[in-house]
Amino acid sequence: MTRNRPTNWTDRDDVMIENAIRRGASRRDLLKMLMASGVALSAGSGLLLRADKAMAATPVSGGHLKAAGWSASTADTLDPAKASLSTDYVRCTAFYNRLTVLDENGEVQMELADTIETSDAKTWQIGLKPDIAFHSGKTLSSADVVYSLKRHLDKSVGSKVNSIAKQMAEIEAVDDLTVKIVLAEPNADLPTILALHHFLIIADGTTDFSTANGTGAFICETFEPGIRSIATKNPNYFKAEGPYLDSFEFFAISDNNARVNALLSGDIQLAGSINARSLRMLEGQSHVETSITTSGNYTDLNIRLDLDPGAKAGFIEGMKHLVNREAIQKSVLRGLAEIGNDQPVSAANRYHNSELKPREFDPERAKSLFEKAGVMGQSIPIVASEAATASIDMAVLVQQAGSEIGMTFDVQRVPADGYWSNYWLKEPVHFGNINPRPTPDILFSLLYASDAPWNESQFKSEAFDRMIVEARGLLDEEKRKAMYWEMQEMVANEAGTVIPAYISDVDALSTKLKGLRPNPLGGMMGYSFAEYVWLES
Repeated sequence: MTRNRPTNWTDRDDVMIENAIRRGASRRDLLKMLMASGVALSAGSGLLLRADKAMAATPVSGGHLKAAGWSASTADTLDPAKASLSTDYVRCTAFYNRLTVLDENGEVQMELADTIETSDAKTWQIGLKPDIAFHSGKTLSSADVVYSLKRHLDKSVGSKVNSIAKQMAEIEAVDDLTVKIVLAEPNADLPTILALHHFLIIADGTTDFSTANGTGAFICETFEPGIRSIATKNPNYFKAEGPYLDSFEFFAISDNNARVNALLSGDIQLAGSINARSLRMLEGQSHVETSITTSGNYTDLNIRLDLDPGAKAGFIEGMKHLVNREAIQKSVLRGLAEIGNDQPVSAANRYHNSELKPREFDPERAKSLFEKAGVMGQSIPIVASEAATASIDMAVLVQQAGSEIGMTFDVQRVPADGYWSNYWLKEPVHFGNINPRPTPDILFSLLYASDAPWNESQFKSEAFDRMIVEARGLLDEEKRKAMYWEMQEMVANEAGTVIPAYISDVDALSTKLKGLRPNPLGGMMGYSFAEYVWLES
């Protein structure tokens, strides 16, 4: 409120009004304050108009939020190391904290860490913020950080980021508030890596995850895997601002239309990841709006290299030419996507290989390759599900294109419930859905290294594995970029993953829900919305 102020109005008065707004002052209260300060009614009206706008953007405390994601499973977990679905990420980021977080520009910010320092990108010293309490009342110390990080190295834990964490050769407490990490090889990305959802900090010695004992903005009241969770505000949260909600309930509604209908009827205030077809239901609805994030989410067609038909020379290349990327972008995703080139580093990332061209849609070329593979005349199953965004529509497009060249594909639509545990990574030809990751190293380590936990096509290359290690230690940005470009070409040409488009994450929300912003880790504010949003009264 600095423009068109009365001549007797000062910066101090601006602060007074803003503080009054934050304390919950009504419009009548503000008007009395203005008149007491000698402001004319006409000038005061202009100030109040700007105050109204400021009030709309000022967090309000209180209220109960009901939010719905799109995937759930009886394997839902409160163990950050084992988290694999967006549902897990939402809950875990509400109950626990990380050492670092990424802001909406992808920049690293401190969370539990107060400082992170290195002189060589190999030996790192992390200073923790003091006087942070777990929900149990225990005070955070370096022992909790050491325990949390070392769990990822224990294969019996089953950490989803074991392949990333194992670069931490030494993890030790220097004192109560200082941790030293020595990497096997230099990696300048460590502060970014520590911002991943899996590296949330738990209390030393925790083995029971039937509930959550974290330092997070919310306390777990109810956790029913595959059903719902209820969380209440942490009254002892260490941050000066937030959380604003008194409580929130989170569950999954796998069907897109049902999720939108729940929002339209007022049963929920946030519907995560709405597909393009369901967006039509929101047209003309003044009480809802959308939040769009394009940061690298994608649905990919996975063809396992170790199973037929993917093991047959030519089949995968044929599939890459049979996928009509432009039709997927324009028709299936209704323009809310960017065309992909069969590798996971999107155009939102500074290391994206912009010169790597996507395969052309060429059914005749695909037919020739299928003949070479000896699969013409066979019926090839393609497993798809609502669990993987737009995968059913993509599968039908492939099926239609195949029928025009005499190739038969059997689209097997399976339930969303249990898809990730029963079909993903297992079926010879199936779809996946990968959430954004902030660095190429993380994407390659999770998805394409020979020992990657989510190696969707069972791509294995010793040369590629060596390049992962070499690239992460390069301090020369140009050399690092050149290596990442080469690795993207290797994935596009040798792996069995077809990535036709990078999808925009579209969340639908009530206009009363405020504070939701884009984040490079994905939709729903990088799955951390609960701490930052508020409900207008």
